[in-house]
Amino acid sequence: MSNANTNTSNINPFFHPAAHYASPEDVLNDNELSEPEKRIILSSWASDMFAVESCPALREIPGTVHTIRLADILAALRRLDGDDDDPPRPGGVPMRLRRPWAAAPARRP
Repeated sequence: MSNANTNTSNINPFFHPAAHYASPEDVLNDNELSEPEKRIILSSWASDMFAVESCPALREIPGTVHTIRLADILAALRRLDGDDDDPPRPGGVPMRLRRPWAAAPARRP
């Protein structure tokens, strides 16, 4: 009987073809992979399942010897989308919310 909560560090890397790549760049440069296959590998790497517990911006992929930055994985996914530009800046247009009572006309006594 298999345990659904198997620790990923105990999984044999041969069962994970994505573990044979050392970096997101290696995945992008593999001409034997289709674009959807590259997307699947990179998306799985970005998953919280591989997040380093004490540092969620890093990913530990079974079979790799070093951690991989989430930012690098997301940049590779953007390249697959044809968006090589820098990631969007955080936040949006600043907006001041009006208080409902401030918008109501002033009552005169």
